[in-house]
Amino acid sequence: MSQGLTWTVYDANTMSQAEIYGQVLCDLGEQNDKIVGLSADLANSTKIGKFGEQFPDRFFNVGIAEQNLFGVAAGLAKSGLTPFVSTMAVFASMRAAEQIRTDISYQNLDCKIIATHGGISFGAAGTTHHCTEDIAIMRSFANMTVIVPADGLEMANAVKACVDHPGPVYIRIGRGFEPTYYEKEDYGFEIGKAVNICDGTDLTIICCGVCVLQAAEAARYLKENDDLSVRVINIHTLKPLDEEAILKAVTDTRRIVTVEEHNIHGGLGSAVADVIAKSGKGCAFHKIGIPDCFCEVGYPEDLYSHYKLDADGIISVVRDVMGKDFEDDDDWEDEV
Repeated sequence: MSQGLTWTVYDANTMSQAEIYGQVLCDLGEQNDKIVGLSADLANSTKIGKFGEQFPDRFFNVGIAEQNLFGVAAGLAKSGLTPFVSTMAVFASMRAAEQIRTDISYQNLDCKIIATHGGISFGAAGTTHHCTEDIAIMRSFANMTVIVPADGLEMANAVKACVDHPGPVYIRIGRGFEPTYYEKEDYGFEIGKAVNICDGTDLTIICCGVCVLQAAEAARYLKENDDLSVRVINIHTLKPLDEEAILKAVTDTRRIVTVEEHNIHGGLGSAVADVIAKSGKGCAFHKIGIPDCFCEVGYPEDLYSHYKLDADGIISVVRDVMGKDFEDDDDWEDEV
């Protein structure tokens, strides 16, 4: 099951989303002198420190004061600059939620929020540093674009694309050590458009973030061992959502499984469920994520296994969903 997924700590600098973000931001800073960087004493952890080293006059460390961090960012955006703000996801989405909502989203300011240590990627740090609610929070803010990249290469694409995307953008990444899925950057990334990882006709797995790699591995295994044709869709942009890709999957496969490193309430699964419910189309549906609880404390890999976010867990859920019955016909009216 794990073949092709092996990596070591020595690969971290080339694999980490945050490391790639820091370098890409420096490249963008050379091209665009309106880009400024902000940190709340986490420049090294979030890797925005690279930008600060290269452009010290365009970098601002406000200290351990996240509310002020986003207030300052709002002021810089109002003055015509493009602030990139980096802090941990749990601090951005909750400690400074009011400032992001009122100072940034309400005014629809051109502020880019790079939230690191998202989900349970900082698993051993404990509940205070887990962040399994941020997607739900940020999706609820008007004007906010929400992106959850699958790996470092997709992170690079997201950062480049968000510079020209109007309004506030929230990009959620992990702590580091995220294995790569994509082999190159030019696979067709576009904000608001899903990426079809592989085609399938029996069931569709809709995923984001680190779960993309695990879903792709699960689909490969199910094809080879269960003769199942599983479609995998990477919904990297959770707002605006690619409703067309979701509805096509419902029509084509009639079975949907969502996988996310987030609470099952308010995240990707809820967004997909809303689309399905609005369409009036029936299907077998299951959400994989953190159940309605505070996550256990442990290493991320152990937690992914515990909550069925890894390939093995996804496989077990897919097999269960394949056993669910529905009316396999083209008449949707009797299923509303």
